[in-house]
Amino acid sequence: MNYSLSQILKHIEPLDSKAIEAARARQNELTKPRGSLGRLEELSIRIAGIKGEIIRGFEYKAIVTMAADHGVVEAGVTLYPQEVTRQMVLNFLNGGAGINVLAQFVGARVIVVDMGVAGGFEPHPKLVCKMIDFGTKNMTKGPAMTRQQALDAIESGIAIIEAEIAKGLDIVGTGDMGIGNTTASSAIAAVVTGKSPEKITGRGEGLDDGQLAHKIKVVQKALDVNKPDSRDPIDVLSKVGGFEIGGLAGVMLGAAAHRIPVVIDGFISGAAALIATGLAPGLKDYLIAAHLSAESGHKTLLHHLGLTPLLSLEMRLGEGTGAALGITIAEAAVKTLAEMATFAEAGVSESQKEAE
Repeated sequence: MNYSLSQILKHIEPLDSKAIEAARARQNELTKPRGSLGRLEELSIRIAGIKGEIIRGFEYKAIVTMAADHGVVEAGVTLYPQEVTRQMVLNFLNGGAGINVLAQFVGARVIVVDMGVAGGFEPHPKLVCKMIDFGTKNMTKGPAMTRQQALDAIESGIAIIEAEIAKGLDIVGTGDMGIGNTTASSAIAAVVTGKSPEKITGRGEGLDDGQLAHKIKVVQKALDVNKPDSRDPIDVLSKVGGFEIGGLAGVMLGAAAHRIPVVIDGFISGAAALIATGLAPGLKDYLIAAHLSAESGHKTLLHHLGLTPLLSLEMRLGEGTGAALGITIAEAAVKTLAEMATFAEAGVSESQKEAE
C-alpha cells in the first residue's frame, strides 16, 4: 500500500457490519446471562467488526513508542531537562523501562522510533530512525514545525506500520517519550476540543500550583502566537504539535487502513488521536482507549473522541504502558467470544426470557 497520507485515508473503511452481527449473535448464545461480561462483550464485538471476523486472539502484538524533543521546554514547562528524552530512549533500547517490562508481560514487541530527539543516536539495531529534525521549535515564538514536517511525521508513522505488518501485526498499541510533550498535547487538545488551556492543561511530571499556572500561560501564548486552525488538523499539528505526536497519528491511520485495532495510551496518544480523527473521522471506531490517565485534560479529550477508557489506574507514565495493559483486556474480550461454549454446545438450558 502507498505510504502517502492521501492514499491511506482512502483505505479506512467502516467496520464490517456482518461480522458485528455475527459476533453479537454469538455473544447472546454464550453460557452466561446476556451482558454479564459487561464492556468486554461490546469490545469483542467491535474488534470483530474491525477484523471482519470473530478471532481467537492476537498472535502478533506490538507497541510503537515514538520519541521526540520539544522546543517549548526552553519556556520552563517541565521539571526534567531535555536530555532525559534521549536518556530514556537508551533505557528503552536496553530493556530497562516500564514499557519493556509490561510489553514482555503482554507478549508484545516494542518498536522504539526516533522521530526527532535532540542530539540524535548512533545506529542501533533496535532503534528505528525517522527523525524529522532535532526537536521542534519553541511554539511560543512561532510554529513548532513546518507544514511539510507535520506531513512527513504522519507519513513516517504510516511507514512504520507498513514495515511492522510485513513482520506480522494483529493489534498495535501507541506510546510516547518526549520531555515537554504534555504542553504540546495540551495545546492540541485546547484547539480541537475548544476548551480553555486552564481546563485542559495538567501537571505533567508533577508540577506544583505555581509551575502549573506558568505552563497554562505558556500554552495560551502558543495559541495566541500561532492561531492554529481547528478545522485543519495538519495546521494544528504544525503550529503546536510534536514530531512523535504526528508519528503516532500516522500509526493510527496506517493501522486502521489495514483493519488493525489500535490501543491508545494516555494524554499524548490522545492528542495524536485528535489529529488523526480530524483527518479521518471513521478512524474512531478502530481506536480503543486503554486507560484514563492522571493528566487532567485526558478525560475531556476522550469525551471529545467519544471513547470510554478500559482502565482507570491513575497512570501517567506514557511510553505505551497503559496500552500494554489495554491489549491484555482486548485479548481477553476476543477470547471469551471465540472460546466460551454456547448454551447448545454445552447442553445448558437458557433462561426462558433470553431463549424467546
